Amino acid sequence: MAFAAPPNQPAPPQQPAPVPQSQSQSQPGQAQPQTQQTAHPGWSSHELRPAADVLRPPQALALALILLLALAALVNLFSAGVSAHLVSLMGDKAARPASVADSALDLSDVLASVAGVLQTLSLLATMVVFLVWFHRVRVNGEILRPDAFTRTRGWAIGGWFIPVGNLFIPFRIAKEIWAASTQLGPDGSYRHVSTAPVTAWWTAWVASLFADRVFDQMFKRAETAASLRDAWAVGLVCDLLTVAAAVLAALFVRKLTSLQHTKAVQGPYAQA
Repeated sequence: MAFAAPPNQPAPPQQPAPVPQSQSQSQPGQAQPQTQQTAHPGWSSHELRPAADVLRPPQALALALILLLALAALVNLFSAGVSAHLVSLMGDKAARPASVADSALDLSDVLASVAGVLQTLSLLATMVVFLVWFHRVRVNGEILRPDAFTRTRGWAIGGWFIPVGNLFIPFRIAKEIWAASTQLGPDGSYRHVSTAPVTAWWTAWVASLFADRVFDQMFKRAETAASLRDAWAVGLVCDLLTVAAAVLAALFVRKLTSLQHTKAVQGPYAQA
């Protein structure tokens, strides 16, 4: 289903004054075409807009992204289980070195490697689809409300790859898309829709990034069983934070997609 975008010019009056004849007007003797009426002011049919201004539905991308986020959550749950096992194993080795067989250590290494590969693959797949979806809702948001944004649409992708900036630029863009996708009240007044899904997702995501950095540094410096136990404990926290971030991201994607769909179908004003 193609969304319809609001026209750039106000709707014509019901009885227009005579104007110079153009190609878009009917010729003498022909019936005048009827102006298509819309349920909400400021919205028109697909045919009245240039192709570049037509809203593109993000529902299919959102569904694919939610499925990938669910898969990522499962992968990180598996990794969390591996991390918990390694915390216990390294704890036993630190307390009683002889009680831990070499075969158990080898198996734990294999499990950790498998978890790492699965995490990398799920992250790459999810990242690609997320960027496509994020850029699409950013473009839609600009059509729905052009004055809601402080950066051009290219930042919806580029902002993720700027060191340090990627800790706050995508978050601000997400909040601007949220605001642009929110309907006004029936009387045109501001209507608040909580941005908690945006904030919760971003907080969990950034926390998981920091936990991953800490785990990486601790693991590289670990030389004893006790230090490895502590490193894997941080790794367990990181895995659980990533699970939380994936679940919250799915809720954010679902809610924002719903907001855009409602505004595109019903118009800029919420129904009374």
